[in-house]
Amino acid sequence: MPHQFPRILACGDSALSVELSDTIDEGVNARVIALAQDLVADPIAGVEDVVPTYRALLVLYDPATLRGADLGRHLSRRIGHLAPAPGSERHFEVPVVYGGAAGLDLDDLAETKGMTAEALIALHAESEYRVHMIGFAPGFAYLGGLPEPLHTPRLSVPRQRVEAGSIGIGGRQASINSFAGPSGWRFIGRTPLRLFDPARAQPCLLRAGDRVRFRSVGPDEGAVLEQAVARGEPIAGVPM
Repeated sequence: MPHQFPRILACGDSALSVELSDTIDEGVNARVIALAQDLVADPIAGVEDVVPTYRALLVLYDPATLRGADLGRHLSRRIGHLAPAPGSERHFEVPVVYGGAAGLDLDDLAETKGMTAEALIALHAESEYRVHMIGFAPGFAYLGGLPEPLHTPRLSVPRQRVEAGSIGIGGRQASINSFAGPSGWRFIGRTPLRLFDPARAQPCLLRAGDRVRFRSVGPDEGAVLEQAVARGEPIAGVPM
C-alpha cells in the first residue's frame, strides 16, 4: 500500500520527521523549507532545532518541555497552511577553477560523455542549481539542477582525500565540498569560497533554498580570490 503524505514519524524520543513526499522534487523541497522557516519565525515552545532535507523536515524538541504527540498535532496544523515565502531564496555566483589538480575527473568524464572538457565546463556552468539541503558535513551543499547529460554514477572506490571547495557530480546531483575528506563523487574543479567558516556570523555560506550559478575563472583569478577570501573580503556575486 502506498504511503499517505504528509506523515510524521518519531525519531527516538526527542525528534520528529515530517515527511512530505517519497520523491525528490523542487516543489516538495520548497514546502519543507517553508515549514522550517515558519517554525523559526513562529516558534513552538520546546522545539530546539529544525533540519530541512530533500523531502522531509527533522524537528528536534525537548521532551521535558513538549510531548511528541502534542508537537505532531501542532505540525499537522501548520502543514495545512504552508506557503513558500516569496523572495526568501538568495542567489550566488560561485567562481570555479575547472580542471587542474582539483579537477580530478574532468578529462575522463568529458571523454566518457563524448564531449570536450570545454563543452562539459560550459554545460555545467550554464545551468542554475538549487540547494536542496545542507548535510553530510557542516556546510556541504547538495545541489539539484545538474543537466541530464552530466548525470554520472559515483566512483566504485572512494578517494581518501578530496579538497574543500571541490565541485562534484554524483548521480543526478551536483555538490560543493565544505571540508577536505574522502569522497566517491566525480570532481571537475574547485571554488576558492569557503562553504563553512566557524569565524563567520553565519558559519555556513549556503542554506537550503538558495540558487547557485557557477562562473569559470582561470587559475590566476582563482588564486587572487582565494587570497581575498582568506582576508575576509567580500566577493562579487556572494551575498553575506
